[in-house]
Amino acid sequence: MNNVFYYLVRLFFAVFLKILYRPKVHGIDNIPNRKPFIICSNHLCWMDPLIVGIAIPAGYRIHYMAKKELFSNFIIAYLLRKVGAFPLNRKDADYAAIKRSYQLLQDGQVLGLFPEGSRSKNGKLQKAYNGAALIAARSGVPVLPVAIAGPYRIFRPLNVFIGKPFVLPPLIYNNREDKKFQLEEMSGILMEHIRKLLPEYKDI
Repeated sequence: MNNVFYYLVRLFFAVFLKILYRPKVHGIDNIPNRKPFIICSNHLCWMDPLIVGIAIPAGYRIHYMAKKELFSNFIIAYLLRKVGAFPLNRKDADYAAIKRSYQLLQDGQVLGLFPEGSRSKNGKLQKAYNGAALIAARSGVPVLPVAIAGPYRIFRPLNVFIGKPFVLPPLIYNNREDKKFQLEEMSGILMEHIRKLLPEYKDI
C-alpha cells in the first residue's frame, strides 16, 4: 500500500513539475544499476527533493531526511512518512536520524541528502555540514552527485545534472580532532563533485 501511495504522489508531482518547470535531466546513465547508494544534491528551493525525485527513475525510491519542524503538523508528518521521509534535528547531532540512514542503506535503499543543510539564499554553493560525509564514509556505499542549476522560473527549463558515482575513503582516526579534520576534507570532496556539475564551473 505504501508503494502504491508513493508512486501516485510521485506521478502527481512529476506531471505538475514538468508542466511548470520542464526539468531537463543530464547524465541519467550515471545512475548506478544497483542499490544502495546516496544521492547528494545542492539545495536551492523547498521543491528540490521533488525535482530530484522525478529526475531519478521511479524504480529508485528515495528516502529523504527532512527537518523535524515539518513533522510538527500531523497531516504533513503522515504524508512525509508515507513517501519515505524521516525527521532530522538540524540543531544538534541527531543520532536517531543517522542510525535510520545506516539501516536504510543496509536494507538496500536509496538515501537522499542535501549536505548544505539549508537552502542557499543566493543560489551559490554553501559549505557542507559533515553529516553526509560521515554517513557516506562509514557506510561505504557510492555517492551520486546531483546539481540543480537554478533559478526556478515558471515555464523556463530547469536543468538537473547527474554526475558519476564515487566512494569516499573509510573514516580512520585516532582522536576527535582527527575525525573532524577528515570529515571536513570529505565534505569538501563531496561538494566539489557537485560544484563541477554546475554549468558556471564546467570550464574552470
